[in-house]
Formats: sequence, structure tokens, C-alpha cells
Amino acid sequence: MFVIIGIVVVIGAVIGSYIAMGGKLGVLFQPFELTTIGGAAVGAYLLGNSTKVAKAGMAGLGMAFKGEKYKKADYLELITMLYSVFKLAKTKGMLALEAHIENPHESTLFAQFPKFQHDHHALEFLCDYLRMMTMGTESPHEMENLLDQELETHHQEGHAAAAALTSMAEACPALGIVAAVLGIIKTMGSINEPPAVLGGLIGAALVGTFLGILLCYGIFGPLANRVKEIHETDAKYFQVIKAGLIAHMQGYAPAVSVEFARKVLQSDARPTFQELEEATGKLLPV
Repeated sequence: MFVIIGIVVVIGAVIGSYIAMGGKLGVLFQPFELTTIGGAAVGAYLLGNSTKVAKAGMAGLGMAFKGEKYKKADYLELITMLYSVFKLAKTKGMLALEAHIENPHESTLFAQFPKFQHDHHALEFLCDYLRMMTMGTESPHEMENLLDQELETHHQEGHAAAAALTSMAEACPALGIVAAVLGIIKTMGSINEPPAVLGGLIGAALVGTFLGILLCYGIFGPLANRVKEIHETDAKYFQVIKAGLIAHMQGYAPAVSVEFARKVLQSDARPTFQELEEATGKLLPV
């Protein structure tokens, strides 16, 4: 919602000020200038990025409009789920988790947490490390190092998508100059026309520079920054899992392990101790 409001404010402020100064709105309507800039920007985007990164960047634009994937209720569900897993492992041993890990989509344990169960990446992430623990991995330090490496890979993938969009945004002013130069070339071909006609042609050419700068600093640049921000915020979901797993491997009680996980979260997304205690108290036996 705020992304749409922001775009409306940017365009409204620029166009509104132009009209208030007595500018003619029709002069700004230059579809071929926009086609030159937009088409070249998209072409450069495809040229400079792999298929994977290009698709991730486009998906990131959708994320920018939708906002963060995880809300406070989702983090509360996640931490409650971790408590349930750790409690089962403490009371019945790690081998009691095998059935849930091998077939998580039919697990009675994970079924209590539908958002997490339907999140393929998070579910696979947790189950992979729980499986390693059932196979005899006992060193918290080695596990933490491996978790950090995988989380860094996730971070790099998210950063690559945001960086691709940033590069496209930064190209727009230069491409706006290209469109303006083409407009000037067209104008020079009509040099014998009267001043009124030449003025209109030069004004149309300069619209290219205007559009390139506006698209960069008013639209695509902020969108790229928003995509980066969302990737970093959503990464907290996996960092919560990491913190809980490491605490559990160090031998802490389930209630303490999930406190380690809860403390990772930013204040606006972090459930309170009382909210978590209430949620864990409602868990069904597995």
C-alpha cells in the first residue's frame, strides 16, 4: 500500500508542480521517448543478468508491492513450532522426530502450524538440519558455521536481485539522454521549420532526460531499495530457526531455546514472553 502511495505522491508532486507553473501537460506525453528508455532499460537488465537473477528481480518487484512475507503472527507460530519440536526431542529423543522430518507435509506435529508447513523453503531448511542432528551431528559450533554459510548464500541471492534492479534504475538517466539526443537529431532534420515548431520538437526531446531521471530516482531506485529491505527483513525468519537450533544443541531446555530464537527478532515483529507462553500452553500432544 505504501509503495503505491509513494508512487502517486512522486508523480503527483512532479506533474502537479509543472501544471501549477503553467506547463502544458500534453508536451510531457511522449510515448516513444518512454519506449526508448523503458525498452533499453529492460534490454540492458536482461543483458546484464543471468536468467535466475533476472527472474528473481522481477519477483522482487512483486514483493515490493506486497510487503514483507512474514508478520508478527507468523513469527509467533514459528517459535511455538520450534518449542514443540524441541520438547518432543527432549522428552522422547531425536529419533522421535524422524517420522515428522521424512514426511513433513503429513506430520501431525507440523500440521498444527499451517503457515510454516506450507512454506517450502523454511520447512526444508529446518528438516535438513534436524535430520543431520538425528544422524549424529553433535557439535553446535560446526552446525552454526554451516547454518551461517547457507544463510549467507540466501543473502547473496536476495542481494543479487536487488542489485540488478538498482543497476537498471541507475541506467535510466543515461538512457534518458540517449532518448533526448535522438530527439535533437530529429529536430535538426527539421531545422527549416518555424521557431514554434522547433520549440515543440526540442521540448519533446528534453522530455527524455526528464523521464530518465524521474524513473531512476523517483520510481525504480526506491523500488530496488524496498526489495533489498524486504529480503533482509524476511531473512530473520531463518535466523530465528538458526538461533533456536543452536540453543537446543547446546542443551538448553525448550523454553530457554525458544527465548534465544525470540530475541533475534526486531521489536515490531517480536512476540512478547507472555504471548509465547500462552501459545505454547495451547499446544496439542504429538
